[in-house]
Amino acid sequence: QVQLVESGGGLVQAGGSLRLSCVDSGRTFSYQNMGWFRQAPGKEREFVSGIIWNGLGTKYADSVKGRFTISRDNAKNTVFLQMNNLKPEDTAVYTCAVSGGGGLELERSYHYWGQGTQVIVSS
Repeated sequence: QVQLVESGGGLVQAGGSLRLSCVDSGRTFSYQNMGWFRQAPGKEREFVSGIIWNGLGTKYADSVKGRFTISRDNAKNTVFLQMNNLKPEDTAVYTCAVSGGGGLELERSYHYWGQGTQVIVSS
């Protein structure tokens, strides 16, 4: 079965950068769309970014556009999220997910989810 493992989270000062990684240790997702979501304390889970199976199409939430970049390495079953100019409002647990099709920004498109990695941005 799919086993998604995120890494790269941590504590960082405002204006700093982090790169999150997500590896599928159980199978290949070379032909699957992928996405990143986040959930802050007391908030609903929200879409952050998504990427088409071949990496040629991407989508970003307005709140992270211009600061975050999603990419993937299908040969290594890995998707990345480069986060620059981090802000305190980016503090959340970040989770990657595998899509079975549908719009990248829609939670219902995703069928497999990782455990998440925590990002804390201090001011």
